[in-house]
Amino acid sequence: MTSIQTEAERRLIVALDFPDAGEACEFWQRLALPHAVAKIGLELLMAEGGVEMVRRLAASGASVFVDAKLFDIANTVERATARIADHGAAFLTIHAQDRQTVDAAVRGRTGCPLKLLGITLLTNARAEDLDAQGIALSSQDLVVRRAAFAADAGFDGVVSSAWEAPGLKARFGERLAVVCPGIRPAAGETISGDDQARTATPGEALRAGADYIVVGRPITRAADAAAAARAIIAEMAATLPNG
Repeated sequence: MTSIQTEAERRLIVALDFPDAGEACEFWQRLALPHAVAKIGLELLMAEGGVEMVRRLAASGASVFVDAKLFDIANTVERATARIADHGAAFLTIHAQDRQTVDAAVRGRTGCPLKLLGITLLTNARAEDLDAQGIALSSQDLVVRRAAFAADAGFDGVVSSAWEAPGLKARFGERLAVVCPGIRPAAGETISGDDQARTATPGEALRAGADYIVVGRPITRAADAAAAARAIIAEMAATLPNG
């Protein structure tokens, strides 16, 4: 594997959206991507063995992304962040909707290498969803405002669609890493029941400024998951400088 391919793999976060920890662990081992990040979301985290899987993968040297999307009173966020850090997670998501929440997460990870990522706006959100919530801002303006909460609190990055990534990079530069879900490969199969609204290809996301991309169903539902992952990594590598 070339250095460009290794860098592309390092930027790939695979969403292990399975209802069973044993199935998810077997799938991750079968992918054989030593440099990629394993994302454990709420479904898997709440499954039997889900929390233990975080510990096991972290202990094996894997980079584990706990997508808990914490949003609660400050005391609860602080304590939950500390517990997740204890399990060895590398990344944790927190809704960046106000300073109380993000400040609490920063306190909770004190002394730990855990990287905090602020959720700005979910990638399935549409303009009409914001209108229904009484939010007058555009998705771009809302994402930048919430990212500012995260940046000022000392977060390591934010989660947004690739559509908002250029504005985030223009405002915050390298101060915040940008993680983009809603990724659909250029040559990928159509996903039935796809609920994502603001999507992009791997190449589009990286060119927009994404530091990491999150890919779930295009890999986990592929007939040959390992081949699908390799194709995505190749598309990413071709986009990176010197790729």
